[in-house]
Amino acid sequence: MSEVASEPTKGGTDPPAKRRWRPRLALQLIPAAVALLLVGAVLGYVFAPRGAGTSDDINASNSTSTQWTCSMHPQIKLPKPGKCPICFMDLIPLESDEGEELGPRQLRLSETAAQLAEVETTPVTRRYAEHIVRMVGKVDYDETKVVDITAWMPGRLDRLYVDYTGTTVRKGDHLVLMYSPELIVAQRELIQAVKSAERIGGLDQELSGSMARSAERKLALLGLLPDQIDAIRRSERPNDHLTIYAPSGGVVIDKAAKQGMYVQTGTKIYTIADLSVVWVFLEAYESDLPWIRYGQDVAFTTEAYPGTDFHGRVAFIEPVLDERTRTVKVRVNVPNPEGKLKPGMFVRATVGSRLAADGRVFDTSLVGKWISPMHPEIVKDGPGKCHVCGMDLVPAEQLGYGVADKAPEMPLVIPATAPLITGKRAVVYVQLPDRDQPTFEGREIVLGPRAGDSYIVQEGLREGERVVTHGNFKIDSALQIRAKPSMMAPEGGAPPPGHQHGEARPSRPENAREQPVEAAHDH
Repeated sequence: MSEVASEPTKGGTDPPAKRRWRPRLALQLIPAAVALLLVGAVLGYVFAPRGAGTSDDINASNSTSTQWTCSMHPQIKLPKPGKCPICFMDLIPLESDEGEELGPRQLRLSETAAQLAEVETTPVTRRYAEHIVRMVGKVDYDETKVVDITAWMPGRLDRLYVDYTGTTVRKGDHLVLMYSPELIVAQRELIQAVKSAERIGGLDQELSGSMARSAERKLALLGLLPDQIDAIRRSERPNDHLTIYAPSGGVVIDKAAKQGMYVQTGTKIYTIADLSVVWVFLEAYESDLPWIRYGQDVAFTTEAYPGTDFHGRVAFIEPVLDERTRTVKVRVNVPNPEGKLKPGMFVRATVGSRLAADGRVFDTSLVGKWISPMHPEIVKDGPGKCHVCGMDLVPAEQLGYGVADKAPEMPLVIPATAPLITGKRAVVYVQLPDRDQPTFEGREIVLGPRAGDSYIVQEGLREGERVVTHGNFKIDSALQIRAKPSMMAPEGGAPPPGHQHGEARPSRPENAREQPVEAAHDH
């Protein structure tokens, strides 16, 4: 029977009897395997190294260990230090927000995170905001000192003594020799009136004197000077030519007539500009207008005289903005006694201003002064009249300067790098005092004009508070990622898709526990 059992069957398969013994053998080996496992567990527990714990102890230890995150990408949470898989910055320890509850616009950073983010703060101070406005412009004629030499009667221009433009003339210089039949008639009327007065004598002196004065007035209206009229009375002979003299000195900037031509009453012959005073027209941007006031001193230079500073005062600020250049013209009256400034010269000008809290320009040189509203170069210590135009002087504070009885209040000023400015809003991050760790709060403020590297604050901050001047955008980005209110999302909410940098996160139930992003190291 044993021979039959041991003999293999044809085809290489075991006999049925042998196949019946295999399940029985497996059932008999199971208790032995279980016993060996129990013995191994007991021995491992007894001879385990000191300090080692069970798997439950290890899991508990991992759950309380420090996690590491990126200051730029807080969604990265890893169990050990290293590099951020997105930006490759050094990871920082993740501090839990347990303990004091944070507000919706607040963010707490560890000391290490604040250092790595290079967060810097500056206190809010009160001081006069000083700013230098830089403008460019051109020299032009003083319109009030430009005169036209015209024909006061019909006639013929027999001689032009000034025969080209650019000639400098003085007051009283002869310009034109003119023939006019109308002039001869007017001279004869004067001669007849004088002769009539001599014949009448004392019979009717009032009538004869009135006729002579009327004839003299007519000649004066035709352009004759008193000396010319007296010469006609003495000679008792009419002169068929009239010499036209320059009424003021200056430069002939236009020659509109030619020698020998016939002219009518009012025909322009010359244009003369007095260059002892010139106007400088500057272009001021909209943002520069709060710093510019009537009567301010303006310093400028020209290409022709490098290193030489010229000075003038703001005489006029145009009320209309140029839509093409988005600028406002500012006119400056400049004395030019030596004639160095030529119309058409290009200039670069600067205006230094200090702005008070109420928006007034605080100029110590004009406090308590009185200024002419038409001629700003006229500045006096008390009220009176302008000796140029006769208008009443006005106090400097009416023109936008600081009051005379006391210094104006200083405004709140912060560095220009502190606010994060959108089209309509300005947000700063204020470091909250008396906190164990650096804690920052976002706050919307109202900004005034910019003063160089600073901004004037109208609302939202108090003196002494510390605002973030460097690293504020990183703080704002962290709030955006945490779906808190920030510069770009004032109401809070989920961050824009671009902040995930291509990391697609699968949807999960609200009660699901967020897992650390460990798989990022595999990329």
